[in-house]
Amino acid sequence: MTPENPLNYNYSHLLHYLHHTGKEKYGPQFFIRKTDVPLILQLMYYFTNNEEKAKEHNIDLNKGIMLSGPIGCGKTTLLELMKLIAVPEKKFMLTTSREISFEFIKDGFEVIQRYSKGIPGQQTRRNIAFDDLGTERNLKHYGNECNIMAEILLSRYDLFIQNGFTTHITTNLSATELEDYYGNRVRSRLRNMCNLIFFDKEAQDKR
Repeated sequence: MTPENPLNYNYSHLLHYLHHTGKEKYGPQFFIRKTDVPLILQLMYYFTNNEEKAKEHNIDLNKGIMLSGPIGCGKTTLLELMKLIAVPEKKFMLTTSREISFEFIKDGFEVIQRYSKGIPGQQTRRNIAFDDLGTERNLKHYGNECNIMAEILLSRYDLFIQNGFTTHITTNLSATELEDYYGNRVRSRLRNMCNLIFFDKEAQDKR
């Protein structure tokens, strides 16, 4: 159990908990590298809503997280583990950009509404993490082509401004690649709605 007051968190104990839980969940090959600890601590400060530590690391607790880094560096795994320690207001659902693209093929443009307004009874859709942004492709529904994630992200930005809903993202893409793929408008919105936390580009593949 974690304390309700984030100032009382023992982050060394939380790191040990994540290390132990990661081994149970992902197998004995899982371990937390010392080089990743500063980044993991930033995520922990955010998801435990620690205002003092967040301010110290220039993290805006009102924004979401964009976790960027090379393929295989552990972005998805870390987000999955953060779900275990997130305080109630930071709870979120996690889905992948590819899954959303497949939903679009099946259900069409209502998918945009689904990830914008949410579904009654599913409050976690207020806060959503989109894993592997950039792995989806422009798809067609009955002949209508759509960059589905661009549309969803623009809608999520409106909800961020109006209602404070947060959006988290993992991606292998650089800022330039994001702009090339989604356009300047989406890149600008992402900058305004997300804290950027990134692995070193030379981070090792942990798979």
